[in-house]
Amino acid sequence: MTVERTRVAIVGAGPAGLLLSHLLAAAGVESIVVDARSRQEIETTIRAGILEQGTVEVLDGIEGSRARTVGHRHDGIELRFAGEGHRIDFPSLVGRSVWLYPQHEVLKDLIAARLAAGQDLRFSASVTAVHDVDSEPRVVGTDSDGAPFEIRCDFVVGADGSRSVVRPAVAGDRGNGAFREYPFAWFGVLCEAAPSSDELIYSNAPDGFALISQRSETVQRMYFQCDPSTDPEALSEAEIWDALQRRVPGTHLTEGPIFQRDVLRFRSFVAGGLRRGRAALVGDAAHTVPPTGAKGMNLAIADVLLLGDALRRLLVEHDERGIDAYAETALRRIWKAQHFSWWMTSMLHAVPGADAFDRQRQLGELRGVIESEAGQRFLAEAYTGWPLPSSF
Repeated sequence: MTVERTRVAIVGAGPAGLLLSHLLAAAGVESIVVDARSRQEIETTIRAGILEQGTVEVLDGIEGSRARTVGHRHDGIELRFAGEGHRIDFPSLVGRSVWLYPQHEVLKDLIAARLAAGQDLRFSASVTAVHDVDSEPRVVGTDSDGAPFEIRCDFVVGADGSRSVVRPAVAGDRGNGAFREYPFAWFGVLCEAAPSSDELIYSNAPDGFALISQRSETVQRMYFQCDPSTDPEALSEAEIWDALQRRVPGTHLTEGPIFQRDVLRFRSFVAGGLRRGRAALVGDAAHTVPPTGAKGMNLAIADVLLLGDALRRLLVEHDERGIDAYAETALRRIWKAQHFSWWMTSMLHAVPGADAFDRQRQLGELRGVIESEAGQRFLAEAYTGWPLPSSF
């Protein structure tokens, strides 16, 4: 077995793990980043991405980031219900915007930047366990050739997603956290077509929710509410377009060939602990949210800013106050994001078994938002992002 040592072992080369390695390097703290996936898999797995303004400002500090140049700034969204659209104007309400820039493009930028900076970044390296987090952490696994390795470190970070290998060492099994599964899912498609709208449309219709999003001038991403057990191959293209069009009455969708389809289940989760001894969790390893509020990657970035500063203070200044406060501080934002994601989800989706009262109450809630400047501002403030923790 190969035994190595580093200051921080980061498990997971997603946005959280890669950004953390960047922040640590800026503080002079060495790290090793390992991920079970290949570089190609990471960079070609298509993932949605709505970036809060604060997230884009953080990425501005990454050499070669294309979030502003390739990403599309959106100054609002449309809430559509009862056959009418109502625009929420972000700049006029809160002075901020969001950027549509898919997560896999963010990852391309971060990987290129970290490799150019000499980061020890290991793909196709599977971590099997994390030991001794209360004293001197050890990360064990197999490298891309199948050879066993052990990384000894001062601190280990789980940034390895919702099926985190690090989480059991920090928070125990999944049952130790707070969990909610929703009784519906999203049927998502990628299609070759021109945009149907300049901004995202969030539509509440009697048949259920639909989200009309964009990717580029020639590729679009759209979703409609479905049963979680739906087979993505069971519907014809004509049936898919019919389902989408019925749920955005008053908007004509530009149709085109569908080249990808999937069903995305809805879950909310917060781990029972975010830090134990010399180990901590960030991003999806610590929490997941429904995609309705566009909080996933943005929440991970907020985690990393907090943890990165705490690790700088711990490993450079020998000050434990930041790491001791990490979990409590991070959870304040996490639960705000959970609430906003739940609120958007419950306000926009048709709940199985809902009666006439439930339907009219939901429409009353939507009217309460769009007919009130305060209601619109609440949505705009949360959607574009609360102030981020200061980083070093």
